[in-house]
Amino acid sequence: MLGSVSTLPQQPQRSPFSGHMVVCGDDALAQRLAVELRYVYGERITLLLPPGRDPRRPELPLTQRGRAATLFGRMSAAMNRNLGNGGTVANGGAAGDTGAGLEAVRILEAAEPSDEAFEEAGVDTAAALALVYDDDERNIRAALTARRINPRVRLVIRLYNRKLGQYLETLLDQAAAVAVPGLDPTALDTSTTVLSDADTAAPALAATALTGSSKVVQAEGLLLRAVERTPPRQGEVADPGLCTLALLSSTTHDPAGAEGSDSSGAEGPQLLPDQQSVAAATGRGTVVLEAIREAAPDGPAPRMGGRSAPLSQIFSRRLRRSVLGVAAAVLGLAVASTLTTGEHPLHAVYLTLLDLFAMGDPAVDDSAARQVIQLLSGVAGLMLLPLLVAGVLEAFGSLRTASSLRRAPRGLSGHVVLLGLGKIGTRVLVRLRELNIPVVCVEDDPAARGIPVARRLQVPVVLGDVTQEGVLEAAKIQRSRALLALTSSDTTNLEATLYARSVKPDLQVALRLFDDEFATAVYRTLRTAHPQALTRSRSVSHLAAPSFAVAMMGRQILGAIPVERKVMLFAAIKVAGHPQLEGRTVEEAFRAGAWRVLALDATPPEDRHPDLTTAGPSSSDRPSGLIWDLHPGYVLRAEDRVVIAATRRGLAELLRGRRAVTPR
Repeated sequence: MLGSVSTLPQQPQRSPFSGHMVVCGDDALAQRLAVELRYVYGERITLLLPPGRDPRRPELPLTQRGRAATLFGRMSAAMNRNLGNGGTVANGGAAGDTGAGLEAVRILEAAEPSDEAFEEAGVDTAAALALVYDDDERNIRAALTARRINPRVRLVIRLYNRKLGQYLETLLDQAAAVAVPGLDPTALDTSTTVLSDADTAAPALAATALTGSSKVVQAEGLLLRAVERTPPRQGEVADPGLCTLALLSSTTHDPAGAEGSDSSGAEGPQLLPDQQSVAAATGRGTVVLEAIREAAPDGPAPRMGGRSAPLSQIFSRRLRRSVLGVAAAVLGLAVASTLTTGEHPLHAVYLTLLDLFAMGDPAVDDSAARQVIQLLSGVAGLMLLPLLVAGVLEAFGSLRTASSLRRAPRGLSGHVVLLGLGKIGTRVLVRLRELNIPVVCVEDDPAARGIPVARRLQVPVVLGDVTQEGVLEAAKIQRSRALLALTSSDTTNLEATLYARSVKPDLQVALRLFDDEFATAVYRTLRTAHPQALTRSRSVSHLAAPSFAVAMMGRQILGAIPVERKVMLFAAIKVAGHPQLEGRTVEEAFRAGAWRVLALDATPPEDRHPDLTTAGPSSSDRPSGLIWDLHPGYVLRAEDRVVIAATRRGLAELLRGRRAVTPR
């Protein structure tokens, strides 16, 4: 059953759009992505949602269609207020026609992304289609259907399984090439893009567990490392690193005065400031590009146990002490035999072992001392038998429990407590272990997705409801460095955060919240109550939506890092067709608050790897690569490809400029 929102104009059964973008999904990511495409990039959107309420969040009163309409209405009102105050919006026609904002958005309902649903959504004439359902299988079926209906449509697919995603990209691109003979091979670079919201958000979530909020983005086999720095003291000059990416909120006079979002005004974070702004920003922290280092090769995450399990992990301490006692008894009996009988020490040990295992002849005709030693050896032999049985049982038990969950060690401290081992928590766990950060997980579902991963990585896991007394204490919360509350329940995350702060007031906390207004209120309240403790609220859909939106526009995004409640994007774009870049020097191309050129790909165009995130570092057969120390006077040429840091609206402006020169 298909339909449109009651607050929107009645739509015909056939899509009135052509060259529009279609977003299909069943959670917050679909709605955020549609808002991003509409109000940042100015695209016409058709949003396809399942009917009824979200089954994962039954406490919400509105249906998904109603929530989406409310979200678009709120964004449209915000854009109108911005224009009423004399502001400008860098999203093409999106702000200029805010009065007709809802008319540029169609919201339909369909239980499944079927042929009929795609026909009404206009997939056959769409420029791009995003399939962001929470179920991988549903996204794959929908992608195959969409490619059959429109071989030229740009597909952006949400998949948790990364290996399957690589195969699917190749399959769908091959299908497009077969269906459209003579299709430009370069168009296949962005024909199908598979992304994971968990992979996109995991680095940012893991970064909040690090002191200084270090954030990394991978490009050309290198890691861009962005570091949060505290304000310099009186008389000190802050180290700008390679460049200053952002100024943090000014909260010197009012710890709750800015929540780090766009509504914070001049006191909120400033992305990509110019030198004058940096010099004038006294008392404000900064995010700087500190270092660039070679990325480690992909491989399994390190285990918390280090080397293979020693004997101490196979046999208990009591058993080891018992074995040492028996060995000491045997040695003592051998020494006594040598002293009393005059036997050679080795022969005395041999006789003692024979007596121990009841293999020697009775010492009937020997001296009384020899008879006593034989009796004592027999007693020691009786103790050896249960020790051998216990050793065998413990060895089998250790092998059986080697794949079971570990408990938090007694002396553990300085670790990260991770709540929730779902899709997001599992990716964050892997990321933290790649950074060699000790982790203790808390999960109430023994069959959770991340339990086998934690078992493989030998990460301690506390099974239990985090809201119950004693669960966080079992995770050693009082000696931890940070808490990551990443369950799918806002109330659980908040309750765990408040309890953890009551145990350790200066605990560094990052909690996952779905509702923006609720997140803002929680963020400001926690900062007021604990001004000396770092508090971050994160929304996975908020972190992931920009990456999906850029992929919908046909550009490659390298990563996204959060700056409080804003997002900064790193993207690789070609200079050709961008009047803001082409023919300008690096210094002239910089636009404060919008974009900054960070690196130049000096590889010849015919040898360039289409994906900078998977391309390896420079080698002897490909000596050129990314140049990070660009001279400010270097003139950007049409054949160049550059890596830029940009705000969402700044990148949208660049993409529109490109599209105007090279129409679809």
